[in-house]
Amino acid sequence: MDTARAERRSAGDSDAGNSPPRSVAASSATVAAWTLVSRVTGLARVVVIGAVLGPTFLANTFLATNTVPNLTFAAVAGPVLGLVLVPSVVDALLRRGDAAGRLHVRRMSALLIVAATGVAALLMLAAPALAWVLTLGVPSGQRERAWLVALVLLLLMGPQVVLYTVAALGAAAQQARHRYALAAAASATENVGLMLTMAVVAVAFGPSVDVGQVSSGLVLVLGLGATLSVALHAALQVVGAARVGLSVLPTRGWRADPGIRELARRLRGSVVVTLLPAAAYFALLAVVATVPGGVVVLTMAHTVYTVSTAVGARAVTTAVLPGMSAAVSTGDRSRYAGSWRQALAYAVTAALPIGCLLVLFAGPVANTLAVGELRDDALIDSLTVCIAVLGVSQLVAGVHEVGREARFVDLDVRGPQLAGCAALAVTVGGGVATLALPAGLPRLAAVCIVVLLSDLVAAGIVVRLVHRAIRPEPIADRQRLGATALAAASMLPLLIAGRLLATGEDHPLRDVVVLAPFALLAVAAFAATLTSLTARRSAAT
Repeated sequence: MDTARAERRSAGDSDAGNSPPRSVAASSATVAAWTLVSRVTGLARVVVIGAVLGPTFLANTFLATNTVPNLTFAAVAGPVLGLVLVPSVVDALLRRGDAAGRLHVRRMSALLIVAATGVAALLMLAAPALAWVLTLGVPSGQRERAWLVALVLLLLMGPQVVLYTVAALGAAAQQARHRYALAAAASATENVGLMLTMAVVAVAFGPSVDVGQVSSGLVLVLGLGATLSVALHAALQVVGAARVGLSVLPTRGWRADPGIRELARRLRGSVVVTLLPAAAYFALLAVVATVPGGVVVLTMAHTVYTVSTAVGARAVTTAVLPGMSAAVSTGDRSRYAGSWRQALAYAVTAALPIGCLLVLFAGPVANTLAVGELRDDALIDSLTVCIAVLGVSQLVAGVHEVGREARFVDLDVRGPQLAGCAALAVTVGGGVATLALPAGLPRLAAVCIVVLLSDLVAAGIVVRLVHRAIRPEPIADRQRLGATALAAASMLPLLIAGRLLATGEDHPLRDVVVLAPFALLAVAAFAATLTSLTARRSAAT
């Protein structure tokens, strides 16, 4: 079958519910736009935290502990939860009708909330040990106080695991109905809530102090503000699910439901896959926490990195997932292969221009993000290098994301497990090796190179597995990927010109004014070149 025709057919999947079908491109654009809003506010959140708390061990401690509940959620289910829930809900709605589908969602909610509550309790029991690991790099004179601060924060933030689970349930229900906007945008409220918390800290507690001098009141405001912000996010997702007719209110009967038992079996099989990247990132946090402000630098650069995967690979796979699930359910391998090629092409199309922007504009971006207490030359240099390295890594991570989710939809758990194990081995081994380097720029840059290497290993494994699964279908639309590469090349003259005109001094706003037109023109050149090349290809076929 002709590749382009197969992919056009895969874009027109029937809806699982009462929503009209939408093309993958339109759905991807919706998810990408709202996810971009969410991720930009997430980046602003980190900037505000750094600006208020400064490049201190207190900032390290707060950012690291606030990341632990999200990592715990990710370790138990996290990124895979939607991949398991959405196909499960779609299947229930298609095969058993709306009433059975609604009951399935509520029983699914009961299972997951019970499990999340148990995990949150375990996290709180493990809080003393986790606090010890995260404060190993604090100087001995402040370490005891830092451990106590980290412990209190972890206990206050433990319930976030349950709240993230509720939010994921609401988002999955909306995606199963092909409703993507609120599901992608709701997390922005969490970011806004945390920024308001930091505003309270700045007004009520004055200039930043380090972890050895922080007051108990400040610790309580930080911990409670962070958890209430997640609660607001979860509430919006619950409202969104109710709007599409799928309540996530738990109900009885989930233990005896064969569909829920199968869902639990699949989630148990995916725990290894979700645990591995969460463990890898925790290891990196422990390494960079040995550098004052190191967690701030890594979190900023990693947030920029995740923006691309969120608006590219994750947005595309979110939109493709229902149709790809339907292809697997009906045994249509050609349609499955077409959905994979389409997802890969869209993900690369989103990630490549962002990568060019991040690599060439890393310095001005770092200079702009370093505000308030972060105006430090050494920190800006470290952030510049980290953004540039992760700008390359985000493209590779996008390919890994698409490949991993394609294998999950095809009910392959072992393949993503293999990729995750390999990536974890690279991350832990490389992270330990970076401790031999001097604290500061060398160590932080090396950590980001480790992230790139782990992404390369994981992406290579999942792409090979997808290729094996879809043979004799081609693994990629080479003409589309070639056109994307040429379109990216058309950006370079404009980006280089803009970079040369930027001052690179202490004038971040001036750099923004200078670089913004060049960035917009470069993106326009990319879009125009890609459109022209795609139109020529369509005319030729």
